[in-house]
Amino acid sequence: MGLWRVSADTLARSRFVVSPLAETFAGLKLLHAGVGRHPGESRWLDAHLAAYRERLAGDPVTALLVRAGLGREWIADFLTPAPRGGEDFASEVVRVRGVGVAESHAHLRMALGGELPGALLRDDLPERAAALLEWVWEEAVQPYWERRRKVLEADVAVRLDQVSRGGWAAVLDSLRPGTRWLGESRFQVNRHEYPPREISGAELVFVPVTPQVGWVAWEEALRYAVVYPCAGVLAEERGVGQVGSLDALLGAGRARVLLLLERPMSTSQLVAVTGQALGSVGRHLRVLWDAGLVERRRVGRSVLYVRTGVGDGVVRAAGE
Repeated sequence: MGLWRVSADTLARSRFVVSPLAETFAGLKLLHAGVGRHPGESRWLDAHLAAYRERLAGDPVTALLVRAGLGREWIADFLTPAPRGGEDFASEVVRVRGVGVAESHAHLRMALGGELPGALLRDDLPERAAALLEWVWEEAVQPYWERRRKVLEADVAVRLDQVSRGGWAAVLDSLRPGTRWLGESRFQVNRHEYPPREISGAELVFVPVTPQVGWVAWEEALRYAVVYPCAGVLAEERGVGQVGSLDALLGAGRARVLLLLERPMSTSQLVAVTGQALGSVGRHLRVLWDAGLVERRRVGRSVLYVRTGVGDGVVRAAGE
């Protein structure tokens, strides 16, 4: 298993960051796979997959670079610089473009588990990778970024709430399949069989993305990142298109808000996920709160809403 040794001080200083480049690379992984894991991903693929495949069909070298870089067990490191937080996409992609030729070749050989095909023995691979990421960002991520950013920021607020209530172990165990806090300064980051890495003293960041993918990244001895799929997008599709007894009881909009609040969410996240106006979401929350179906929690400057036991009972009774 992939194991990082993390001191208590390193874990205490760790933080969550939102990264446009990580979101874009997650989109690239989804486009490469070509199959969505839930209806939201499938609709996004329906909108963008044909154009992506057309672009790669016209650029066979970049197509080969993508296949090589997205290895079965290992991603070519230069494609996924560890996010630093507070940067825009243009600032982040500079680090991809600036990778040296020898370094990019070495990373690709690691991803492939062998030598590079002759077509990739060239010095413009970082430029090609950056150009493709720019295309994915501009065509398929940036148009949705403001909405996605709100979902990601709300996920961070939920994770911080988990830390305050259950400690870091509860958060690390739930980031994505394969992550577990093993105790005694040991953090399992995936299920791959790699030698343990000592990261104490480095910066540790956790990075949510909306596609249901994840990976790890690092800048040796400086910064380590765990990229994980945020929870809100899975919840986003629950109950869509379903009309049942809960809709009849509460109204479709209010019923959807109650369904989504199985986990704590902020007003901003609910607006982003449901597509309802801020005023409508606020009214729904007030009615649900007055009825004792949801409760409020404050995390820093954020206010999160979550179903109460009574709210859970209403949902179960309705068979949703």
